[in-house]
Amino acid sequence: MRFVPFLLLFPTLLLAQEPGGKPDPPTALPDDGQGYEHIERFIQVLETVRQRHHDADSVTYEHLVNHALEGMLGSLDKFSTFYHPETYSFIAEQKAQPELPGLGLTLAKSDQFLSVAAVRDQSPASRAKIAPGDRILKIGEDDAAPLSLQEALAKLSGKPGESVTLKLRRQVDRQDYDATILRVVVKQVAITDALILERSGERKVGYIHLNEFTASAHRELEAALDDLEDKGMKALIFDLRGNPGGLLGISVEIAGEFLPPSTEVVFTRGRNPAEDGPPLSTPDRKRKKRDYPLAVLIDKGSASASELVSGALQDLKRATIVGETSYGKGSVQQIMPMGNGTALRLTIAKYHTPSGRTPHEVGITPDVPVEITEADRELLDLWRRRAALTPEETARLNAWTDPVLTAALQALSSQK
Repeated sequence: MRFVPFLLLFPTLLLAQEPGGKPDPPTALPDDGQGYEHIERFIQVLETVRQRHHDADSVTYEHLVNHALEGMLGSLDKFSTFYHPETYSFIAEQKAQPELPGLGLTLAKSDQFLSVAAVRDQSPASRAKIAPGDRILKIGEDDAAPLSLQEALAKLSGKPGESVTLKLRRQVDRQDYDATILRVVVKQVAITDALILERSGERKVGYIHLNEFTASAHRELEAALDDLEDKGMKALIFDLRGNPGGLLGISVEIAGEFLPPSTEVVFTRGRNPAEDGPPLSTPDRKRKKRDYPLAVLIDKGSASASELVSGALQDLKRATIVGETSYGKGSVQQIMPMGNGTALRLTIAKYHTPSGRTPHEVGITPDVPVEITEADRELLDLWRRRAALTPEETARLNAWTDPVLTAALQALSSQK
């Protein structure tokens, strides 16, 4: 079997690395003597469905087996998946997922269905209660099933501020529902805020919000830190709330801004030795020493690279982590072709912070936990787009105090 590794930029939720070299054969699990019995049961169900189901068009071997494999991969973890031929063909050709950042949706296509592959946290789709696995029945007034992925992406694309109406079927209860989603502006820059906080007291405290670990994120962070230091910054609040992750190498470089050179910050461990990568370390040289007090803000939307950076800084006693337990994404996926145009995206290993712990499925627990309400999340979103608010929104924002930022300032006030 030939493995095809390439870097996936899946902002909801995926941090991937490109394995080096040809992997060793996987380690087989012990045979419990029941393998054939279970496979025989699968074939029995398969043939019973083919003989007895009323819709002959839905019981081809390809349809039944591919959807059975879809269910198998979906039962493992929320990041492993089975790619039907059209979805895999799109990913292989485009070197990208069929996603709509302005809506927060990633699509998938099988022989008969258009469905939701992933939903980005804190996105319009998430707020509309759309869930991975839900099938898209209609886009506006048009049936979605006959559409190709390219056609579906074109119909769902549009200008920020415009809305699109979908009819969907929930995976959990098979109930149909309608959702109207408002497209939002996708931020092109990684650093969306860099300023000196007005209420930081005698010691000037800087604030930086990193939106995502993009290719330009380290360069933008360096420039922002230089500027705030020139303005007299003596402590920093680094906001990773809602940051879904991004590029592994960039996360290591960013951690290196606050850690000594050549510090090990992350390593991978899998069931097979071939999946165990060498530890990744911060750059062996750094331009400036940045050893001032540091607080990192996280919430349930902080995932992947955000968790590796906050977890490493926490393990190494370099930062105080403030907020709520993070999302819990710390795994490595690899795409493996399976023949007949299909493929698997399979979780093969987990990332670990310097102490050996993994954030996968448990998240990073903050040093200073803060209860965050849905109203707080909504008002934080208003603050981040404060340049274009209505008078009513401005009044609401002026009456609000960010509880996580307040807790971070209190934590920093006790540090030298």
